[in-house]
Formats: sequence, C-alpha cells, structure tokens
Amino acid sequence: MRKLKRQLLAGPYILWMTGFILLPIAMVLYYAFTTTGGSFTLLNVSSIAFSVHFKALILSLKLALICTVICLILSYPLAMILNRMKTKSQGFIVFIFILPMWMNFMLRILAWRMLLSNNGIINSLLETLGLPMIDILNTPTAVVFCMVYDFLPFMILPIYNAMARIQPDIIEAAKDLGAGNATIFFKIIVPLTMSGVISGIIMVFVPALTSFAVSDLLGGGKVLLIGNVIEQAFMQEYNWNLGSGLSFVLMIFVIASMALMNSRGDETGAGVW
Repeated sequence: MRKLKRQLLAGPYILWMTGFILLPIAMVLYYAFTTTGGSFTLLNVSSIAFSVHFKALILSLKLALICTVICLILSYPLAMILNRMKTKSQGFIVFIFILPMWMNFMLRILAWRMLLSNNGIINSLLETLGLPMIDILNTPTAVVFCMVYDFLPFMILPIYNAMARIQPDIIEAAKDLGAGNATIFFKIIVPLTMSGVISGIIMVFVPALTSFAVSDLLGGGKVLLIGNVIEQAFMQEYNWNLGSGLSFVLMIFVIASMALMNSRGDETGAGVW
C-alpha cells in the first residue's frame, strides 16, 4: 500500500514529463523524417550538409567551446577564492553571482547591446578618458562576451560546491606528508572537484551551443548560428520539417557532448549521471 502511494506521488511528474518532454521530442522526430505530405524522407536531416547550415553549426560549436573554456578559466580561481572566504562573505558573494539571473534573459542581452554600441556607455567612457573606442558589436566577440556573462554562474556554482565538500583535514594531511601547493592542487583539489568541473562544462556548453537570442541581438544578423537557422526555419519560413531535421542533428551533438563528458567523468571517478 505504501509503495502504491509513492507511485501515485510520481504521477504529476510523469504527466509533466510526458506532456512537455516526450511528446515534443516525438513531434520533432516525426517532422524531422517526413515531408509536408507526411511521407518518409532523410532530406531534412541531411540538409545539415548544406553550406549555410554546416557553417552555422561549425561556428556554433566554435563559439560554444570558446565560451566554455573562458568560463572555466574564470570560474576555477574564483571558486577557490570564494571557498577560502569566511562563511558570511561566501553567502554574500554567491548572492551577487546569482542576482543577475533574477533579471529577464532578454533584458540582460539588450542591456549589453546598449553598453557595447558605438554610442554606448563603454565607448563614451573610453572617449572621455582619451582611449581608443571599441567596435565589437555585431561580431562573434560580442556574442561570446555576452554568453560568458550569462552562463558564468552555471560554471562557478558547481565548482564552488565541489570545493566546499573537500574536508580541510585532507589538505592538512597532505601538507604533513610533505606535499607542496602544486602537488596538493593537481593531486587532490583538481580530482576532487572534477565532478563540479564536468557539471559546469555541460551546463555552459549545451545552452551556448543551442543559443540564438544572443546572436540575434548582438550579432546584428552577421553572426549566424545553428540556433538562428532553426529559429528562422520555424518562425519565418514556417518549415517545421526542416527546422525539426536540423534540431534533431543539434540534439545528437548535445547528447554526444554530454555522453563524452560523462565518460571522462567515469574515468576520473566523477561521473555526473
């Protein structure tokens, strides 16, 4: 009887998962492998090989990788500094990192568009100081810059949580045995925080790869990512079959990247599944 009650408690989640996860995926798969007349075809999926689509996919992979690497480089030392602070200071700093996420995603992008524009605050400040003005709006640099800003907390928090779980006794024992700072970092801290690193990489790389709003607003139509191609297929061309086919290919890349990171985590004992 108790087991039945527990199963009933899972009912709302099963309904939610069926209606908002499984059914949409089933619809994408259906449209991806059919024509407008409903007959089977592989043309929608194979269209990723078209020059425009393939270049957009490569650029998406490149910018997502750059964004992930920058976030990791910035997050690891920040997480170490944060972990060494007093408990009260840690809570305040974490709150500062999370605070921008309370603002609407589109508003944050629009704010950076105003900041990076030719007549924006940053260029006005540089002009006042007599420094050369920057012209990065409508370039891949602006897109990566905003991606790093948006997704940086998703890298910092998992790494910080992993570091917070390291017992100080382990570090003290290593020092007592004669281990130097470099040895402690590479032999103890890095392996013990690998689960947080892998989680952070997945949480940054996946949304960066599938992003289209950032390149729409900060790329000015000059930075075409695979997400933009899919969005145009659905919203402008009303070609659900093509959009679903490209979405299927992108989904394969996402699943492959997550599986790869998970296998790396298993090798180091830091799997995320």
